Amino acid sequence: MTHNGRPGSPVAHGFPHLPTVRASITALFRRLSADGIRAYATSLAPADAAFDASDDLYLGAQRVASAVVRALRLPDARMVVSFRPMEEAAAVELAAGPEYFVEVNDRFRTHRRDLAAALSHEVAHVLLHRLGLGFHDTAENEILTDTAAAYLGAGWLLLDAYREDALTRQRFGYLTPEEFGFVLAKRAALFGEDPSSWFTSPQAYEAYVRGRAVAERDLRRAPLAAAGPVARLRYARDRRAGAVPARGAGAAYRFESEDGGPPRVSFPCPVCGQRVRVPVRGRLRARCGLCRTVLECET
Repeated sequence: MTHNGRPGSPVAHGFPHLPTVRASITALFRRLSADGIRAYATSLAPADAAFDASDDLYLGAQRVASAVVRALRLPDARMVVSFRPMEEAAAVELAAGPEYFVEVNDRFRTHRRDLAAALSHEVAHVLLHRLGLGFHDTAENEILTDTAAAYLGAGWLLLDAYREDALTRQRFGYLTPEEFGFVLAKRAALFGEDPSSWFTSPQAYEAYVRGRAVAERDLRRAPLAAAGPVARLRYARDRRAGAVPARGAGAAYRFESEDGGPPRVSFPCPVCGQRVRVPVRGRLRARCGLCRTVLECET
């Protein structure tokens, strides 16, 4: 079900769900594999998401739904779109398929520009349902769904639907705008993609920039060779003490030694979040076993 912030209600900001977002990206890599993730290299094009007043209501909605289905690589799934008064933006009935029934808020009859955004979340639900991928907690499962939609190429629309100014406050999904920006920046780094030109909402672009800044920090954390001098000094101090730094789980490195063997350091891969373990012996290259990214390290 696509969350639809009530018009005029405050929009949450920041990164309150970041641990779950990181865990969601790791879960996608584990379920789909590195090659499976890379099959989603092409994002949904803005032209394919366009739905304006000149389109027939039902034919246009079906066309947009089909475009989202193709973007999320579910060619044998058919979305049957209907409109009704409802509190949420949209909801999907999960079944065996191949037909899935999506109900969308009646306001999309006239406010059509964001229909594809609402559908991207619902089609991502179908994808995860078919993959058998989910978290036990309902709230975390919705965060996984938003993350999947954004990381796999359709959910940039959910961020573009965010608007906040003197007259309008609107957001879709369960992630904050900045968290959507974080996920999209992670995707952009993997595929060499720049989604910034697609945003029609200035506030969406600003949220993307803030999320991108947090995502880029992952590439500069010790023991990665690109870490800055402050991070390197802190790492050297922790290494001498064999300490576990008191920082967020997504950033923490840990020093380990089994049966008195040579020390090793483990840290989260900046691409997929899987923990990488390498010897503590200076400059080296490490290959993440999950996403196969080669990492330059200074351990």
